[in-house]
Amino acid sequence: MEKFIEHPLIKSKKIESRLYQQLLAADVLKKGNSIIVAPTALGKTIVGVLVAAERLFKYKGSKVLILAPSKPLVIQHEESFRNFLKVSSTSITGSIKPEDRRKRWEEAQVVCATPQTIESDLLNKRYSLKHVSLMIIDECHRGVGSYAYVYLAQKYLQGTSNPLILGLTASPGSDKEKIKMVCENLFIKEVMIKSEEDLDVVPYFNPVEIEWVKVDLGKEMKNIKKHLNKSLKHRLKLLKSMKVIPTISVSKKDLLIARNKVQNHISQTSKPPQECFKTISLLAASLNIHHALELLETQGISTLNEYFARLRKKNTKAAKGLLLDADFGLAMKLTRKSLKKGLEHPKLDKLIHIIHRELKKGKNRIIVFTQYRDTLEMIYRSCVKENINAVKFFGQGSRNGKKGLTQKEQKNIIKGFRKGIYDVLLSTSVAEEGIDIPAVDLVLMYEPVPSEIRMIQRRGRTGRKESGKMMVLITKETRDEAYYWSSVHKERKMQEELGKTAVLENLELTGKNRVLMNDDATLNSFKENLKGKKDRPLIYADSREISSKVLRELDKLNVEVIIKPLAVADYQVSADVALERKTASDFVSSIIDQRLNKQAKEMVEEFDKPILILEGDNLYTGFISPNAIRGALSSIAVDFQIPIIPTKSPEDTAALIRRIAIREQMHERPEIQVRTDKKPLTLWQQQLYVVESLPGVGPVNARKLMEEFGSVKEIFTASEDDLQKVEGIGKQIARNMKRVVDTKFKKINKDLEQSLI
Repeated sequence: MEKFIEHPLIKSKKIESRLYQQLLAADVLKKGNSIIVAPTALGKTIVGVLVAAERLFKYKGSKVLILAPSKPLVIQHEESFRNFLKVSSTSITGSIKPEDRRKRWEEAQVVCATPQTIESDLLNKRYSLKHVSLMIIDECHRGVGSYAYVYLAQKYLQGTSNPLILGLTASPGSDKEKIKMVCENLFIKEVMIKSEEDLDVVPYFNPVEIEWVKVDLGKEMKNIKKHLNKSLKHRLKLLKSMKVIPTISVSKKDLLIARNKVQNHISQTSKPPQECFKTISLLAASLNIHHALELLETQGISTLNEYFARLRKKNTKAAKGLLLDADFGLAMKLTRKSLKKGLEHPKLDKLIHIIHRELKKGKNRIIVFTQYRDTLEMIYRSCVKENINAVKFFGQGSRNGKKGLTQKEQKNIIKGFRKGIYDVLLSTSVAEEGIDIPAVDLVLMYEPVPSEIRMIQRRGRTGRKESGKMMVLITKETRDEAYYWSSVHKERKMQEELGKTAVLENLELTGKNRVLMNDDATLNSFKENLKGKKDRPLIYADSREISSKVLRELDKLNVEVIIKPLAVADYQVSADVALERKTASDFVSSIIDQRLNKQAKEMVEEFDKPILILEGDNLYTGFISPNAIRGALSSIAVDFQIPIIPTKSPEDTAALIRRIAIREQMHERPEIQVRTDKKPLTLWQQQLYVVESLPGVGPVNARKLMEEFGSVKEIFTASEDDLQKVEGIGKQIARNMKRVVDTKFKKINKDLEQSLI
């Protein structure tokens, strides 16, 4: 007779009694912050529910926060906890209005959310984690670097009196250092491992059969590959002769390392030789060919042709050089010819054949995984043509002008697949992590992936209710084989590392997070120390900085941050002092799109003491002349007289902003007039603004034109020859100015207008 879990907060006859799940939950409650590593089908979520029920029962009126990396997974957790527990459950994601998020937080006891949304709300002080008695972090292997899990774990332990963190993952990774880093970042004391071989798991685990299906590339595709290889070999020989690479037998990773070295050389040279920029172009072209070869070998003709189409639109030297290359051009021509003939990768025919065969056997729950949306579209078209009842499932982000699925659409697709409305789910990586599709008969992988984490996650989509099967398509003698062996070796290594790492003591945790892993007395004294400092400087931060790491770092310091829209600058610390923060890449981008001068001008007009913070040390990227960057820096410092302060990292930037705020507010906190609107433009500013909007005309040329012609009207009615008399206005600029002023406006339909915005 089937037994069920009995608990005051768990609905009757909802959770099957499995001893290993109960023991795991008991260990978490006893031992503290833990990570559970177990295959997807073993019910890690159920363990989370058991721990949540006990914490809510023990700490009356407290909350449980479940974090998941994607919106579909958040919605799934909400449905699971609502189904199992007697308390109110809700979800919080970025698609919900801030005021509604606050209301949901206040009204529910179980909150399922994306970490970025919670981070944003905490920084905006919409609510706090004070009453959260349990934080469950799903797919916790993401807890590295600057991912929001890292910040939220620290924020949680600082902000509540009864903290407990439970991390869940099927695959923490093969690298011991990464496993250690995840544990340190999430303040984990115990790693609990469950595998399908464990005696208490065997009765509940359904084995998954893995079959590797190999195909030959095909004559036409081998011909395309031959010409791409010729094009690549030519460039690699040039790079070798220039001593950029030691041999022509190099990987994509080797080329990326070489590119970084050349870029560093450019950044350290006042006048880099032209050969450096030629080298960058050659490396970029080689990387483009590498990608084309990968698409050809692992994806297919349609996907490769889409990539070629995007390459034609690029305006870089590397792209232009490739289009003029005889072998590369012939490869493109052969690809178009193959597409017109209806040829595709042999994998596609094999895939369709397998789907037909399995559907005839009655296996009408099939997931097909592929890496690229272009390939997904190709498979979907073939399924439609073959009368296969398939549906596409991919992320919410837009790609190459094509919109992603909305959260509601994703949710409806999963529900439809679960109910049998669709037989085949065609998915990109978005369905790898945790999406609950309980009755999948077959997982089909269009290509192997080199990541052991992703292979484990994909395999976990099957074998939940009964024995499952996964089939992986591999093209012989291509990157597919290399990716297959890579994932196999990494998974084996991961199992070995986990075998050594059942208890965190073996990881030798040291450093920054030790203070928050000590006993309650140490933790409480740490919190009191933070509360005891009353002299907190006030910093206003622009709402557009909400996703920056600087705000996260400021939140850790003893400062008061108020987030609101600022008309000018990113941070304001007094009526006189405002700070514009630019990362190295943003600084370069602002030179290219001409934002820099405009922003500098506004800073000078609005504040007596503007400051530019330049964050990072990779200013000279190689994609823009170092002299252009130096010229921009000189203009900011000399023409606009704005001090430039370099910082190494977001942490350094936050510390600098705090120090400037303390200095400005040294004696007492002044009333700060926050600039949420710009000062009204004077007449002459408006005139210059109009002239600056013309193509090729910046602040300097606008002033020269106004001084020469005296009014905006005279500039607009001047001839090309008269315009060229002004220093800085050449023939091309004059022609473009006249074209904008004189060309008759053509009315366009609303749909086209919207697509152009």
